[in-house]
Amino acid sequence: MRAAHPLERRVGIEHYYSDVDGTGGRLRTKPADFRVRELEAMDPEPLSTDAGDYPHLLVRATLRGWDTNDFARRLSNALGISRERVSWAGTKDKYAITTQLFSVRDVDPDDFPEIDDADVEVLGRIGRRLHFGDLAGNAFEIRVREADVEPVESITAELHERVAGDGSSTERTESEDDDDGPAAEAATDVAVPNYFGHQRFGSRRPVTHEVGLCVARGEWREAVLAYVGNPYEAEPDDTRAARAFVDEQAERADPDWRGALDRMPGALRFERSMLHRLHEDGDDTPADWRHALEAVPRNLQRLFVNAAQSYAFNRIVSERLSRGLPLARPVDGDVVCFADRDAPEGLYRPDTDRTQVATDRRVDVMARHCERGRAFVTAPLVGTETELADGEPGDVERAVLDELGLIPGDFDLPGEFHSTGTRRAVLLRTRVASEVDAAEDAYGLSFSLPSGSYATVLLREYLKTSPVDL
Repeated sequence: MRAAHPLERRVGIEHYYSDVDGTGGRLRTKPADFRVRELEAMDPEPLSTDAGDYPHLLVRATLRGWDTNDFARRLSNALGISRERVSWAGTKDKYAITTQLFSVRDVDPDDFPEIDDADVEVLGRIGRRLHFGDLAGNAFEIRVREADVEPVESITAELHERVAGDGSSTERTESEDDDDGPAAEAATDVAVPNYFGHQRFGSRRPVTHEVGLCVARGEWREAVLAYVGNPYEAEPDDTRAARAFVDEQAERADPDWRGALDRMPGALRFERSMLHRLHEDGDDTPADWRHALEAVPRNLQRLFVNAAQSYAFNRIVSERLSRGLPLARPVDGDVVCFADRDAPEGLYRPDTDRTQVATDRRVDVMARHCERGRAFVTAPLVGTETELADGEPGDVERAVLDELGLIPGDFDLPGEFHSTGTRRAVLLRTRVASEVDAAEDAYGLSFSLPSGSYATVLLREYLKTSPVDL
């Protein structure tokens, strides 16, 4: 099995699913090369509905070169309202053309302003703000330039064989909409490991999972130092020097946190906030270190623990592959979830609230469901309520957690660090349509993914390049 890029192995991704050489190439040469459209999961009420019961306007915005947070800030400023009254279902990349949903509370539909590089459509009213994940998935249209296009078809064919999980071939699926995506003739069912992408952990400095693992072990001091110190080679010289100074002070009996704060670049405001608390508290107790870590916003506190869970998940998936356990079909002891019955047509979306353990004769029954895209093998995002699998899948899960020094009870944590856990499909299945432009050394891919899955885990199989370039 082909080994993953060295940077990917830092976040638990050990393997590629296809052995064919990659195409290389460049993504996002221009925003139009990367198009993302949210697959919506909400049906708003008409605009004429009583605003008292439905105070939030549901808005669809097509953005060109806008970061989601920056657009929300620009929209709230233009409307003269608090940024807290604007919410969205998913965060999108700035270097793309994106179509996504926002909700805006207590605003007249006629008050929406014109904003450069943004087309805004008010769809109707909803009774609550949008929450992260309030979408069925995302549809992508991506163009790869400066690529070796010759392997594209072979990569697709190999990933197509992985749908059945045993290397056997399944029939290709004709596209239901000839105008949907860059390919005109057909789409092909493919499958890849449902890894958490490298960007989940920090694209250039993947340390959020290191922080989260320390938190789960109750190592508050180590958690802070993993985030504030711990220099990475991809960082600017002044940042590396500041982090190295932090590491030096941590070894001293009388650390100079004031000096560390003075050296930390102003743009690193979360690191500066932690150092400020260390300087103010002045002691070296676990409570002081936890207080320093809690200087960051609550969503980042949750992200630390979520990243630790994601890293453990990636390791479990990689260990399954190393042991030769299939991802596309269950073996005895696996926990299998069913597909979401309300997902849009053609979107393979797991419903992890509906699970069943595959045992005895149920293994073959569940395998047939998985082959048809009606069910998925899962692995844990470990938390306090996690029940590990039985059989060899359970052995894999326990071995990885033992190596990381974790048990489910470790996630019984204070405040935003607490997590009950859930399960996640180990296989990501989709239909890919491709179009090769050999004259331009370019190719296009179109596909749809359920919310929570990463386009980069499919793209990495095609490009086989550094995750920094995805």
